Amino acid sequence: MKNGRKYSTLKLIWRACLQYTKTSKTWGMLEQSIAIADALSLTFIIIATQILFDVITQASEGAFNFWQVATPLGMLAILTIIEQILSGAEGFLFGEVSYKNMGQYMEEFQLKLSRLPAKEFENTDFLDRVNRAKGFIEYEDLGHFTFVCFRMFTYYMVFFVSIGAYLFWLSPMLPLIILIAFIPSILGQMMQVKIFEKLEEENAPVRRQNDYYQKTIIDREYFKETRLLGSFHFFYRLFSETLLMVTQKTYQAERKAFMFRILLNIASFIGLTASVFMLFNAILEGDISVGAFAAVFASLTQLFSIMDEIVSRHLSGGSEQLGQLRNYYHLMDMEEVGGENGVPDFTKGIVANGVSFTYPGRDEPAIKEMMLRIKNQETIAIVGENGAGKSTLVRLLMGIYLPDDGEVRIGDLDSKKTHPRVLFGSISGVFQCYQRYKMTLAENVAISDTTTPPNIENISKSLSASEFNEDVATLDTMLSPEFDGIDLSGGQWQRLAIARGFYRTNNFIVLDEPTSAIDPIEEERVYNHFKRLSKNKCAIIVTHRLGSAKLADRIIVMENGKITDIGTHKELIDRKGKYADMWKSQMAWYDNRM
Repeated sequence: MKNGRKYSTLKLIWRACLQYTKTSKTWGMLEQSIAIADALSLTFIIIATQILFDVITQASEGAFNFWQVATPLGMLAILTIIEQILSGAEGFLFGEVSYKNMGQYMEEFQLKLSRLPAKEFENTDFLDRVNRAKGFIEYEDLGHFTFVCFRMFTYYMVFFVSIGAYLFWLSPMLPLIILIAFIPSILGQMMQVKIFEKLEEENAPVRRQNDYYQKTIIDREYFKETRLLGSFHFFYRLFSETLLMVTQKTYQAERKAFMFRILLNIASFIGLTASVFMLFNAILEGDISVGAFAAVFASLTQLFSIMDEIVSRHLSGGSEQLGQLRNYYHLMDMEEVGGENGVPDFTKGIVANGVSFTYPGRDEPAIKEMMLRIKNQETIAIVGENGAGKSTLVRLLMGIYLPDDGEVRIGDLDSKKTHPRVLFGSISGVFQCYQRYKMTLAENVAISDTTTPPNIENISKSLSASEFNEDVATLDTMLSPEFDGIDLSGGQWQRLAIARGFYRTNNFIVLDEPTSAIDPIEEERVYNHFKRLSKNKCAIIVTHRLGSAKLADRIIVMENGKITDIGTHKELIDRKGKYADMWKSQMAWYDNRM
């Protein structure tokens, strides 16, 4: 689905109703059936009220008969009790269905995100929309909105059709005047949709900044540094400024919406006044009975109350939620990654042929017309300054990113045409930004391969290979103080991440600068283990420390998204190019530290 797809309001509402039906299933159908019965019971109560007042009027003019009055009174009482029971059951089912729907919607949304191209997660606009959609689901706004939309076609429509038919029977002009009275209100609410859609678009990036500044103030990972640097008040000021911006924009939008609500109330009052005048005139002329006047007067009050509920609460709240719903479906309709099945043949190596790649929102390509072939069982090292494109190239070679131009063949499979699960099933990677899972030590390692039960022997071997030497009691030790466990140092967490990469069965393994928190001596031991473990495999090392790059069969030097040199350590030193300059600078730094 193209991202530029237009979503009309009616199509959004209809789609929300269909989604509600699909998600709620039996419970939802029961809830809406009760809503229909509840709507009809209200109409029957109005008719029963008319019958009761007519009987009382007739009884007051002649001989009083108790049973003549008791029968319609009892009928009205029974209908009222039934309506209260139905209303209570409907409220209970709404809470039950709404909560279950929220879980179902979030599950579908998370699955959708897992099937979207990884490139999108580098787009800040996309991340803003994801955060908005998550909040829309988590606060049950989506479930409530879909419920209200579906309720429009059950409870409200049944009530208006039945009561409209009753009013038309009394006076054909009566339902028409009521309808005309609410047209300005409905138009006003439709205009509010645009106001709150614009508000949501403007507030989203500012709200994201505000959330970040709040984290710098209260989160554990920032606490020590912000206090030590004395930057608490600096971030607090930024937090206050962004919060004020959100508040001001919201106030301006609410002020506009308030003006529309004033017009709504005026229109409703005029409609109610005209309706009451028509009824009063009809009873004076003898067109309707006293009972009909009393019943209709009561029904008008209820009718306008329900209309006010729809316009002031549902449509007003819906105008704010409609923009979020449009954003939600925009994400749900995004094109997913896909492709064919197959079996990678890593004897064919990995090939990049004329590959270019640009991150979303940027004009300059991160990778430019790249040509590279990694042979079977070959280990290459990729070096270069920050921003040279090393990590981007690795993600392209692993199939995480798909090239904008050119072709990447992984085990002779085109990454653009092959389903990611086919490629990822044989690849293991350890990245600089690794995760610290709040699980046991064993689980932190075995999480890299969930297709088979954890293998304790392989977990221990992987920890040993990564030089993990923390004094942890057992593999079942919880690595999270929040869950009554322990924490690790930054270096030990990094070794644990490397063990995670070693544990995963693979034919192609990548270490993308995972040793920055480890000293050079231990790093060399880790990479020597890596060299042995990657024997008979395709392997890539990305590192700033050129001493580790010597372990590779070939070294690739990158600058500005291009390969500027390739060769062994000795060949590159002899050529006296960029690599030789980097080597001399690092050696000089170490010599000065001695």
